[in-house]
Amino acid sequence: MVIGLATGTRVVLILEYNGANYHGSQVQTSAPTVQGEIEKALQKLTGAKIKVKMASRTDAGVHAAGQVVSFLTDSVLPMNAFIDGLNHFLPGDIAVKEACRADDSFDVRRRAIRRTYKYTILNSATRSPIRQGFSCRVNGGLDIEAMQRACQALIGRHDFASFVSSAETARTKITVRNVHKAEITQNGDMIVLEMAANSFLPHQVRNTVGSLIKVGQGKMTVDEFYSIVAAKTPGLAGPTAPADGLCLMRVDYPGPFEGDAR
Repeated sequence: MVIGLATGTRVVLILEYNGANYHGSQVQTSAPTVQGEIEKALQKLTGAKIKVKMASRTDAGVHAAGQVVSFLTDSVLPMNAFIDGLNHFLPGDIAVKEACRADDSFDVRRRAIRRTYKYTILNSATRSPIRQGFSCRVNGGLDIEAMQRACQALIGRHDFASFVSSAETARTKITVRNVHKAEITQNGDMIVLEMAANSFLPHQVRNTVGSLIKVGQGKMTVDEFYSIVAAKTPGLAGPTAPADGLCLMRVDYPGPFEGDAR
């Protein structure tokens, strides 16, 4: 591969990864992360230290089918070389699916208008060696219709302070989010919550799932779930569902990867 210098090029990557072996997406000094692996692979490929920015932060153990990252590079490699080259250097549980150029001022986080997550529940009395690691197993019947009715409380613009801890609320400060979709579907013993919003608070989806499971088990009424949403009191929702059932499916933008200096 030929590597040279040119004016800085903004590159956008679409990633898929199994988060089981990583302490989240964002780089840390003492633990393996998705960002850390991408940056190591970029250095091997281009010979330069490159910092990447991720569209959505995922917690330790959380997976992604459509994470979006961007970075500036002086490399003149074609886009297909970023796909093939990075996949050569990356571990097997991380893959670059797409690569494209973007405007220099494109901000992968601020330009995103929607992030979609899915949380998968295995509703079974026995474990599934094939599906474990990508779902949370719940034994006993679940009232799917009640869980779906509870989801309606989430749709729209709300203060979701009840779905994060006090410490997270203090760090985040603004806890209002616009949820575009919150829907429960069932296929046999697999139950999936799909949530789409402009952005999410830390652990928001997993705390939502914890409360929805209680609704499905009859341990919480639909009205009580609505009250949790309305209360805006940190720590009310939960318990926090395990990370391995959560997957970032996609990040949407208003158009092509254009910049902000327009």
